[in-house]
Amino acid sequence: MTPLIHMQDKVALVTGASRGIGEAIALAYGRHGARVAISSRKREGIDEAAARLREQGVQVEPFVCHAGKSEQIEALLDDVVARFGGLDVLVNNAATNPHFGPMVTADDAVFAKTFEVNARGYWDMARRCADYWTGAERPGAIINVASIAGLMGSPLQGVYAMTKAAVISMTKTLAIELGPSHIRVNAIAPGLVDTRFASAIVHNQDLVDRVVARTPLGRYAQPDEIAGAALFLASDAASYVTGHTLVVDGGMTIA
Repeated sequence: MTPLIHMQDKVALVTGASRGIGEAIALAYGRHGARVAISSRKREGIDEAAARLREQGVQVEPFVCHAGKSEQIEALLDDVVARFGGLDVLVNNAATNPHFGPMVTADDAVFAKTFEVNARGYWDMARRCADYWTGAERPGAIINVASIAGLMGSPLQGVYAMTKAAVISMTKTLAIELGPSHIRVNAIAPGLVDTRFASAIVHNQDLVDRVVARTPLGRYAQPDEIAGAALFLASDAASYVTGHTLVVDGGMTIA
């Protein structure tokens, strides 16, 4: 009997997958039967991630794509469909956070870059996948990796938090608009996760202590703990779930 949560016969694209949460999601998908396309901005990093995934039995192909560049996003989708013969799941995970400090001290270039990748890039990738699915008359699933920073006041991460709030809003609207085309759109809002992306916090013991003190489970997460949520939302077990933001934060936002 086929398990309820599986990815058999599915093709998934995971952006920002050269390490961390993205790589963990790709691994979870591959272990549950998916063929996986992974993308990142730099060739060396994404090739190394693909090698690690293949060592663990994942059918994976790496692609280079800057998530803030529209022409590269278009080419990525074309290349993935040509290589795999289709696409079933998009995970928008590529993100940037170049400013760690008071919100009002961020300059225009930092503001523009953060929104270019984290908000416009997600929207651009989602709309192109939606166009593909509606044109091919096939269902699809979009999973946007947001953050609890988009659900609460987030000192020192204000611009980043704005983009994640935008992603959560985008998820809800796309779910309504794309539902009639059998395209599900959901988001994940992780808390603090032990990744290089979060190193400014994870490597600051004072900040870690503050986060852990506010977290009922008393610790921060590992990337594979976020991958489980992405696996559920991409699987047929979530066939009636859309427009939802699944918070994976050890209880921090309720404490």
